[in-house]
Amino acid sequence: MKKIALLILLLINAHSLLAQEEDIFNQFQQILPRGGIPAIINPVYISAEEASISDNTWVLGVVINGQARAYSLNLLNHHEVVNDMIDTTAFAAVW
Repeated sequence: MKKIALLILLLINAHSLLAQEEDIFNQFQQILPRGGIPAIINPVYISAEEASISDNTWVLGVVINGQARAYSLNLLNHHEVVNDMIDTTAFAAVW
């Protein structure tokens, strides 16, 4: 009998949680359409010596199989995602 009562309580609480979740989603407003912040696809690279950024500029760094990439956070503030590949490893640098 205790197991049945416990099961009923769990079902009632689960229903309450689901109802709250639906209400939460109705409270949000979408400002940008899907894809409104374009990802960088097939990025083009220059050497660190050629880059016109100061030595104290923040970057997001990735190293795979000894190959390094640095993504300027100033650039990522406008794009948020870089879809990239090193050798055969595909990855997304996300800010």
